[in-house]
Amino acid sequence: MTLSRRTVITGAAALSIGACQSVPMPVAAQVYPSVGRIVRDDPALDRLIAPDARIEKLAEGFTWSEGPVWIADGGYLLFSDVPQNRIHRWSEADGAAVFLAPSGYDGPDPSGFREPGSNGLIAGPAGSILMADHGNRAIARVDLATRAKTLLATRYGGKRFNSPNDLVQARSGAIFFTDPPYGLKDMNESPLKEQPHNGVYRLDPDGTVTLLVDDLTFPNGVALSPDQRTLYVAQSDPARAVIMAYDLGADGQVSGGRVLRDFTATVGASAPGLPDGLAVDAEGHLFATGSGGVHVLTPEGRSLGRIDTGTAAANCKFGGEDGRTLFITSGPFLARLRTRTRG
Repeated sequence: MTLSRRTVITGAAALSIGACQSVPMPVAAQVYPSVGRIVRDDPALDRLIAPDARIEKLAEGFTWSEGPVWIADGGYLLFSDVPQNRIHRWSEADGAAVFLAPSGYDGPDPSGFREPGSNGLIAGPAGSILMADHGNRAIARVDLATRAKTLLATRYGGKRFNSPNDLVQARSGAIFFTDPPYGLKDMNESPLKEQPHNGVYRLDPDGTVTLLVDDLTFPNGVALSPDQRTLYVAQSDPARAVIMAYDLGADGQVSGGRVLRDFTATVGASAPGLPDGLAVDAEGHLFATGSGGVHVLTPEGRSLGRIDTGTAAANCKFGGEDGRTLFITSGPFLARLRTRTRG
């Protein structure tokens, strides 16, 4: 009898060829390199992130990775590379590959754009994602099977958006999104800029667009509390690097804007990054990208600790089969961290 590497002889099978049993050997799990460190400001972080948790680098080679979204029906992650105008797909089985290119602007002259691709991505209606589309200056829906794109909103007050950046959808179906000028070459000075402000908006299911906030300089990441009574907005302005919290009424209007966390004093080369993408766990803790990585905050804004990937972190979202994996788009690479909490 010839034994292959995948054949195991056990018990009485060793005495008789007729009793031998061929059993597949388990395939070793992929081992990813560890990066960065976890900084613990409060022992309460241990309840959310185990003391021996590792930050794993899953894929690299991107210009500016952004907007991760877990696709439960398929078991894979999608994320943007905004300057390269691509969406990438990552799975444990297949690694990273281009999923959609171009992901944003597909016209003849991209010279007016600083970042022409898609940015924030979220799960949409069955079999689709919703995206903040820098290049088309729109909120869009993409069918995952056909890659066909539908623009849902491109204007407010008859004027084109700057470059929608991030989005979140409420249970009502309303989409809240931010519109800084990051996609445009020369940003606020771009001749393509039509809006007088860099706003935060609500897109209702009937297509109505409402301006909610017009006094932030660079609104960026956006998220909702689990009870959907608080809207969080990150402002990526180094002169006022803050996470804002707004009371959200049943009518979708905001009030009571307040600074939840101010990172301005820590912005600098030793702590790369600015307030950007946000994720919220089931208990209301914020996982907020900012100076020095992903900050873990209580709903009141108190710091429990920081996930430092070693470079500027743009965004993060929960996913994986059990919803307990935090995926982090960290500049040139994609990372993940297993947690004890759930998105």
